[in-house]
Amino acid sequence: MYYEMEIAGLKRQLTLCPLNDSLYIAGFIMFNDVEITEAAAKELLAKAPDFDIIVTAESKGIPIAYEMARQSGKGYIVLRKGKKLYMKDVIETDVDSITTDHLQKLTLDTADAEKLKGRRVLVVDDVISTGESLKSMELLLDQIGCDIVGRMAVLAEGDSADRDDIIFLEKLPLFHPDGSVIED
Repeated sequence: MYYEMEIAGLKRQLTLCPLNDSLYIAGFIMFNDVEITEAAAKELLAKAPDFDIIVTAESKGIPIAYEMARQSGKGYIVLRKGKKLYMKDVIETDVDSITTDHLQKLTLDTADAEKLKGRRVLVVDDVISTGESLKSMELLLDQIGCDIVGRMAVLAEGDSADRDDIIFLEKLPLFHPDGSVIED
């Protein structure tokens, strides 16, 4: 089953995936889709507040964060899902994403934290669903002393589309097991 939608002027068919017995979500994967990544980045940047640097969480937000950084000429930092060997004096927080079946950690080392201190940060992701990943990113960034000036995503799923603290391009509905859209 698929759900067809227009994102940044481009039509895409998103595979419907079971979250549980009564709820399906549409899988939006930017990896390998350069055309949608470039178009979505351009549209998001047109809506973005003034910022100094972009932050995203590993891994599905990386393509949009990279392309927004490339188009804007500004940098980006990835909050990693677990400590890597090169990381020193790690700052971390827990993240419970709906697309991952276990609790994860978001981590940042002191070198990247220094790049964020006192800066205007734009938090970017591919999809905001429950908001748990966004909340985890904010908890980690709050420890650093940067100013979160905006929260952006290509898509806002379900109730997240009703939030007034995020900027997004399109609403992504939730689905019944038969593929029909769950109405609000």
